[in-house]
Amino acid sequence: MHPPNLPEVWLRGPLPGVPPLLQPVAHALLQAREELQAQLLDFPADQLWQQPGGVASVGFHLQHLRGVLDRLLTYARGEALSPVQLQALQQEGQAPAAGGTVGELVAAFNAQVDAALVQLKATPEATLTEVRGVGRAQLPSTVLGLLVHAAEHTMRHLGQLLVTARVLRAAGFGQHG
Repeated sequence: MHPPNLPEVWLRGPLPGVPPLLQPVAHALLQAREELQAQLLDFPADQLWQQPGGVASVGFHLQHLRGVLDRLLTYARGEALSPVQLQALQQEGQAPAAGGTVGELVAAFNAQVDAALVQLKATPEATLTEVRGVGRAQLPSTVLGLLVHAAEHTMRHLGQLLVTARVLRAAGFGQHG
């Protein structure tokens, strides 16, 4: 899950430049990135869109992890979603014509984590209780609420992705012998 001989990210100390109250958010995102890298290193391409028992595919989770993180960070900045973000949301769960390999989807998530870290470092703690609207209905949240949800949502889907990947590998889904 994490590099050998290293504790989980949250036990490695503070991350430089990240405000103290946002350290847990950054730790969770970095932990998710490490686990995805380690567990999907050699994940079979023919299993990426398989849905054992009707659960969401590994491909869906990879798209969704990146997409939700992008959307929640956008709301935390007080911005509305762009047409590109709305289109990506509609396409989550569909195998893309291009850019849909395991490596490309993991790389897209990694890039989104990098963007999140930049945003976390630039987020003054004094703004954490500022109200932010979510979605078209502008449901109420706060900067901190959105950032914490970004971390917990990431970890929730990471868990689902890892279980699905393990079931697929164990059952040999998509493999032809």
